Amino acid sequence: MKSRQSLRGPQLREQVAQCAARIMIEGGISDYQLAKRKAVQQLRATDRSCLPNNEEIEAAISAHQRIFRAREQTQRLRELRRQALAAMDFLDAFHPRLVGPVLHGTADQHSDVHLHVFAEPAEELSLYLLEQGVPYKTTERRLRFAADEARFVPTCRFLAGDVTIELQVLPLSARRQAPLSPVDGRSMRRASAAEVAALTDASA
Repeated sequence: MKSRQSLRGPQLREQVAQCAARIMIEGGISDYQLAKRKAVQQLRATDRSCLPNNEEIEAAISAHQRIFRAREQTQRLRELRRQALAAMDFLDAFHPRLVGPVLHGTADQHSDVHLHVFAEPAEELSLYLLEQGVPYKTTERRLRFAADEARFVPTCRFLAGDVTIELQVLPLSARRQAPLSPVDGRSMRRASAAEVAALTDASA
Protein backbone atom coordinates (compact mmCIF):
# COMPACT_ATOMS: atom_id res chain seq x y z
CA MET A 1 0.00 0.00 0.00
CA LYS A 2 1.31 3.41 -0.90
CA SER A 3 2.29 5.78 1.88
CA ARG A 4 0.73 9.20 2.09
CA GLN A 5 4.01 10.77 1.12
CA SER A 6 4.24 8.68 -2.07
CA LEU A 7 0.81 9.67 -3.33
CA ARG A 8 0.86 12.23 -6.10
CA GLY A 9 -1.52 14.15 -8.31
CA PRO A 10 -5.15 13.01 -8.44
CA GLN A 11 -4.75 10.40 -5.68
CA LEU A 12 -3.36 12.88 -3.18
CA ARG A 13 -5.87 15.53 -4.25
CA GLU A 14 -8.72 13.09 -3.58
CA GLN A 15 -7.27 12.13 -0.21
CA VAL A 16 -6.93 15.79 0.82
CA ALA A 17 -10.56 16.40 -0.21
CA GLN A 18 -11.75 13.43 1.84
CA CYS A 19 -9.69 14.48 4.86
CA ALA A 20 -10.94 18.08 4.62
CA ALA A 21 -14.51 16.79 4.39
CA ARG A 22 -14.08 14.72 7.56
CA ILE A 23 -12.59 17.71 9.36
CA MET A 24 -15.55 19.89 8.37
CA ILE A 25 -18.12 17.26 9.35
CA GLU A 26 -16.56 16.18 12.64
CA GLY A 27 -15.40 19.62 13.74
CA GLY A 28 -18.39 21.62 12.59
CA ILE A 29 -16.10 23.76 10.42
CA SER A 30 -17.60 25.78 7.57
CA ASP A 31 -14.37 27.40 6.34
CA TYR A 32 -13.08 25.45 3.34
CA GLN A 33 -9.63 27.05 3.41
CA LEU A 34 -9.14 26.21 7.08
CA ALA A 35 -10.21 22.62 6.45
CA LYS A 36 -7.75 22.35 3.54
CA ARG A 37 -4.89 23.63 5.68
CA LYS A 38 -5.69 21.17 8.45
CA ALA A 39 -5.96 18.31 5.96
CA VAL A 40 -2.61 19.17 4.40
CA GLN A 41 -1.01 19.23 7.85
CA GLN A 42 -2.54 15.89 8.83
CA LEU A 43 -1.46 14.22 5.60
CA ARG A 44 1.94 15.96 5.57
CA ALA A 45 1.32 16.87 1.95
CA THR A 46 3.95 19.14 0.40
CA ASP A 47 2.66 19.21 -3.18
CA ARG A 48 0.57 22.39 -3.38
CA SER A 49 -1.01 21.20 -6.63
CA CYS A 50 -2.81 18.55 -4.57
CA LEU A 51 -5.21 21.10 -3.08
CA PRO A 52 -8.80 20.31 -4.10
CA ASN A 53 -11.28 23.04 -4.92
CA ASN A 54 -14.31 23.69 -2.75
CA GLU A 55 -16.63 21.76 -5.06
CA GLU A 56 -14.49 18.64 -4.63
CA ILE A 57 -14.66 18.99 -0.86
CA GLU A 58 -18.44 19.50 -1.00
CA ALA A 59 -18.74 16.32 -3.07
CA ALA A 60 -16.60 14.47 -0.52
CA ILE A 61 -18.86 15.73 2.28
CA SER A 62 -21.93 14.39 0.48
CA ALA A 63 -20.24 11.03 -0.12
CA HIS A 64 -19.12 10.74 3.51
CA GLN A 65 -22.63 11.48 4.77
CA ARG A 66 -24.20 8.92 2.43
CA ILE A 67 -21.79 6.20 3.53
CA PHE A 68 -21.39 6.84 7.25
CA ARG A 69 -24.26 9.03 8.46
CA ALA A 70 -27.17 8.52 6.11
CA ARG A 71 -29.97 8.02 8.65
CA GLU A 72 -28.96 10.60 11.25
CA GLN A 73 -28.04 13.19 8.62
CA THR A 74 -31.37 12.74 6.82
CA GLN A 75 -33.30 13.17 10.06
CA ARG A 76 -31.34 16.26 11.06
CA LEU A 77 -31.69 17.80 7.60
CA ARG A 78 -35.46 17.30 7.72
CA GLU A 79 -35.64 19.00 11.13
CA LEU A 80 -33.47 21.91 9.98
CA ARG A 81 -35.67 22.46 6.95
CA ARG A 82 -38.78 22.43 9.13
CA GLN A 83 -37.23 25.04 11.39
CA ALA A 84 -36.24 27.04 8.32
CA LEU A 85 -39.85 26.97 7.11
CA ALA A 86 -41.13 28.16 10.48
CA ALA A 87 -38.62 31.00 10.51
CA MET A 88 -39.47 31.95 6.93
CA ASP A 89 -43.16 32.13 7.82
CA PHE A 90 -42.32 34.33 10.82
CA LEU A 91 -40.18 36.59 8.61
CA ASP A 92 -42.47 36.64 5.60
CA ALA A 93 -42.49 40.45 5.39
CA PHE A 94 -38.75 40.38 4.71
CA HIS A 95 -38.97 38.01 1.70
CA PRO A 96 -36.76 35.30 3.25
CA ARG A 97 -34.76 32.91 1.10
CA LEU A 98 -32.98 29.79 2.33
CA VAL A 99 -29.31 29.40 1.38
CA GLY A 100 -26.38 27.19 2.30
CA PRO A 101 -26.05 23.58 3.49
CA VAL A 102 -29.66 23.24 4.67
CA LEU A 103 -30.79 23.99 1.12
CA HIS A 104 -28.02 21.98 -0.58
CA GLY A 105 -28.68 18.90 1.55
CA THR A 106 -25.28 18.68 3.27
CA ALA A 107 -26.35 20.11 6.64
CA ASP A 108 -25.71 18.09 9.80
CA GLN A 109 -25.84 18.39 13.58
CA HIS A 110 -23.39 21.31 13.51
CA SER A 111 -25.24 23.36 10.89
CA ASP A 112 -27.17 26.57 11.33
CA VAL A 113 -30.07 27.70 9.15
CA HIS A 114 -28.96 30.57 6.92
CA LEU A 115 -31.59 32.90 5.50
CA HIS A 116 -31.27 35.92 3.27
CA VAL A 117 -33.73 38.61 4.31
CA PHE A 118 -34.22 42.00 2.71
CA ALA A 119 -34.73 45.29 4.54
CA GLU A 120 -33.95 48.97 4.05
CA PRO A 121 -32.73 50.17 6.39
CA ALA A 122 -31.37 46.98 7.93
CA GLU A 123 -32.57 48.19 11.34
CA GLU A 124 -36.13 47.36 10.28
CA LEU A 125 -35.39 43.71 10.92
CA SER A 126 -33.87 44.40 14.35
CA LEU A 127 -36.93 46.44 15.31
CA TYR A 128 -39.24 43.65 14.20
CA LEU A 129 -37.38 41.07 16.28
CA LEU A 130 -37.50 43.36 19.30
CA GLU A 131 -41.22 43.93 18.86
CA GLN A 132 -41.78 40.18 18.68
CA GLY A 133 -39.73 39.58 21.82
CA VAL A 134 -37.07 37.52 20.06
CA PRO A 135 -33.63 37.66 21.75
CA TYR A 136 -30.91 37.90 19.13
CA LYS A 137 -27.26 38.70 18.62
CA THR A 138 -25.82 40.84 15.85
CA THR A 139 -22.63 40.35 13.90
CA GLU A 140 -21.44 40.65 10.30
CA ARG A 141 -20.74 38.22 7.50
CA ARG A 142 -18.51 38.83 4.51
CA LEU A 143 -20.25 38.07 1.22
CA ARG A 144 -18.82 38.29 -2.28
CA PHE A 145 -21.02 39.83 -4.97
CA ALA A 146 -18.47 39.76 -7.80
CA ALA A 147 -14.92 38.55 -8.30
CA ASP A 148 -13.62 41.95 -7.20
CA GLU A 149 -16.46 42.99 -4.88
CA ALA A 150 -16.93 41.75 -1.33
CA ARG A 151 -18.66 43.49 1.53
CA PHE A 152 -19.78 42.85 5.06
CA VAL A 153 -23.51 42.58 5.68
CA PRO A 154 -25.24 42.74 9.07
CA THR A 155 -26.57 39.50 10.51
CA CYS A 156 -28.95 38.63 13.32
CA ARG A 157 -28.75 35.25 15.05
CA PHE A 158 -31.38 33.70 17.31
CA LEU A 159 -32.31 30.27 18.62
CA ALA A 160 -35.36 28.27 17.57
CA GLY A 161 -35.30 25.23 19.84
CA ASP A 162 -31.81 23.79 19.43
CA VAL A 163 -31.34 25.35 15.98
CA THR A 164 -29.51 28.61 15.35
CA ILE A 165 -31.13 30.79 12.71
CA GLU A 166 -28.79 33.27 11.02
CA LEU A 167 -30.40 36.13 9.12
CA GLN A 168 -28.14 37.84 6.61
CA VAL A 169 -29.70 41.26 6.03
CA LEU A 170 -29.41 42.48 2.45
CA PRO A 171 -30.71 45.56 0.63
CA LEU A 172 -33.83 45.21 -1.49
CA SER A 173 -31.74 45.37 -4.67
CA ALA A 174 -30.03 42.12 -3.65
CA ARG A 175 -33.26 40.23 -4.29
CA ARG A 176 -32.22 40.35 -7.95
CA GLN A 177 -28.48 39.79 -7.42
CA ALA A 178 -27.52 36.90 -5.18
CA PRO A 179 -24.05 36.86 -3.62
CA LEU A 180 -21.54 34.37 -4.99
CA SER A 181 -21.37 30.89 -3.52
CA PRO A 182 -18.19 30.01 -1.59
CA VAL A 183 -18.45 26.52 -3.10
CA ASP A 184 -18.40 27.18 -6.84
CA GLY A 185 -18.12 30.97 -7.23
CA ARG A 186 -21.44 31.23 -9.05
CA SER A 187 -24.56 33.03 -7.84
CA MET A 188 -25.88 31.42 -4.68
CA ARG A 189 -28.82 29.11 -5.03
CA ARG A 190 -31.73 30.50 -3.00
CA ALA A 191 -35.11 28.97 -2.22
CA SER A 192 -38.47 30.45 -1.28
CA ALA A 193 -40.66 28.98 1.45
CA ALA A 194 -42.71 27.12 -1.16
CA GLU A 195 -39.57 25.56 -2.61
CA VAL A 196 -38.31 24.55 0.83
CA ALA A 197 -41.71 23.02 1.64
CA ALA A 198 -41.50 20.97 -1.55
CA LEU A 199 -38.03 19.71 -0.58
CA THR A 200 -39.28 18.78 2.88
CA ASP A 201 -42.30 16.93 1.49
CA ALA A 202 -40.11 15.06 -0.99
CA SER A 203 -37.83 13.79 1.77
CA ALA A 204 -40.64 12.74 4.12
